[in-house]
Amino acid sequence: MTTQPAWWKTGVIYQIYPRSFKDSTGNGIGDLAGIIEQLDYFTDQMPVDVIWLSPFYPSPMADFGYDVSDYTNVHPLFGDLDTFDKLVDEVHKRDLKIIIDFVPNHSSDQHAWFIESRSSRDNPKRDWYVWRDAKPGGSPPNNWIGVFGGSMWEWDEATGQYYLHSFLKGQPDLNWRNPEVKAAMFDAMRFWLDRGIDGFRIDVAHHLMKDPLERDNPPVDDTVVMRHKAMGEYDLQMHVNDVAHADIHPLMREFRALLDSYSATQPRFAVGEIHDFNWESWASYYGENEDELHMPFNFLTLAAPWTATGIRDIVSAMEKTIPPTAWPNYVLGNHDEKRLATRYGQENTRLAAMLLLTLRGTPTLYYGDEIGIEEAIIPREQQQDPWGLRAEGLSRDGCRTPMQWNDSAGAGFSSTIPWLPVHQNKTTKNVATQQENPRSLLNFYKALLLTRKQHPALHIGSYKPYRDAPANCFGYYRTYNEQHLLVLLNFSDTALPCKLPSNANLLLSTKSGRRAHITFTEITLQPREGVVFDLGSFVG
Repeated sequence: MTTQPAWWKTGVIYQIYPRSFKDSTGNGIGDLAGIIEQLDYFTDQMPVDVIWLSPFYPSPMADFGYDVSDYTNVHPLFGDLDTFDKLVDEVHKRDLKIIIDFVPNHSSDQHAWFIESRSSRDNPKRDWYVWRDAKPGGSPPNNWIGVFGGSMWEWDEATGQYYLHSFLKGQPDLNWRNPEVKAAMFDAMRFWLDRGIDGFRIDVAHHLMKDPLERDNPPVDDTVVMRHKAMGEYDLQMHVNDVAHADIHPLMREFRALLDSYSATQPRFAVGEIHDFNWESWASYYGENEDELHMPFNFLTLAAPWTATGIRDIVSAMEKTIPPTAWPNYVLGNHDEKRLATRYGQENTRLAAMLLLTLRGTPTLYYGDEIGIEEAIIPREQQQDPWGLRAEGLSRDGCRTPMQWNDSAGAGFSSTIPWLPVHQNKTTKNVATQQENPRSLLNFYKALLLTRKQHPALHIGSYKPYRDAPANCFGYYRTYNEQHLLVLLNFSDTALPCKLPSNANLLLSTKSGRRAHITFTEITLQPREGVVFDLGSFVG
């Protein structure tokens, strides 16, 4: 009997930023009921397999939900627990999965735990967070710089100590070395697992364990490979002591054991946000025995040059580095990155989609990329993102604008003024308009997703580079049993003649003028064209 591959291996994940997906109440903010209203979108138009929800927990919204004040409830802006339960039920009725953000590194400073912790030095919850004395002279305990800039240490006048915060001062770090904290957070995970969710996306998972000696970080030097985007003041240090201490791995194994304890009847899944641009240390989060995260998110694709060589090198490194039976994954956009259509250009949106949905591994799509929403330019007076308000040029508001369902004033997102302005391209970059156009980007995504579902070689098959692809073309085989497919992606602005290894039946092209199910023995790829061929029984 053939064992069915795990759903998180064969599936496509679609990230929803709840504030921006659909407003059902007319207050300008998206909510859980709005997501329920739009669930048929994922069966009729965007046949993905998994939806991932960014935070919807109670929060003062200093970082729009990534500052949690209650880990086991729903913010009234988004609905309530009954609405959440209905959402899970409706997702599962459609044979979809649902994973949710879990934010374990820090809570809000308005969480009851932190309010108790800062009330006095002898409060039972004092050690639930990281409190330290000042150095002689009153300076912070060490030189650590927070992700959003400034010292990671905030002085508390009432109790005369500093507390640690990796992000905003309103996001104090939890002390995961305290067994009571771990027990409380694992209970919070069980709360949601018991409600039927299929897993978690673990926010900044690598931050949970810091150097227990809390040694200074060294300054950045010329040997350091910079991350995929500028991070302001944070880039001044090598972050070797404030993240990713080796003790993170036993903790990840405990996370995994918790999920596995639920998996007998319904397999559960965890993907971790891991910003590590060293392949070996990144891959270590799978675990030596593949007993940690099911996947650490692969952000290295975001750092790659948008060229055939740049992307091929990332894929080759991924395939070479991950453990033997571990499963790859690829990401080209999310709620922290500039929109795909802006980073790569509208002319590359179809090529990017084909790359993401035909490589070996689990792809993650970001809401709105399927209709080509671009990065919005938000006037300073309308910006909301605390990072952007602290550091010019680092705002993430531009990738979080409302989903564009139609060309109405509120883009079908809301009947009132939305929390962020709707992008001005809503007249053409919207679901209703593109549904009616068979050559639209949205319908290309649908065709690509259906092609992926219909061909096991694409959603579970092996990967092998196609060595005869010309320069500026990335080519690879996807093979499963007797099914052999070939993907060719022209990253250049010129036409490229390509020879094919056998008679090849065209399944799909990024160029709408090409007819499918035509047999080719060779092909000239148009600029920025990608194609998927069925090679029949060919063995390369």
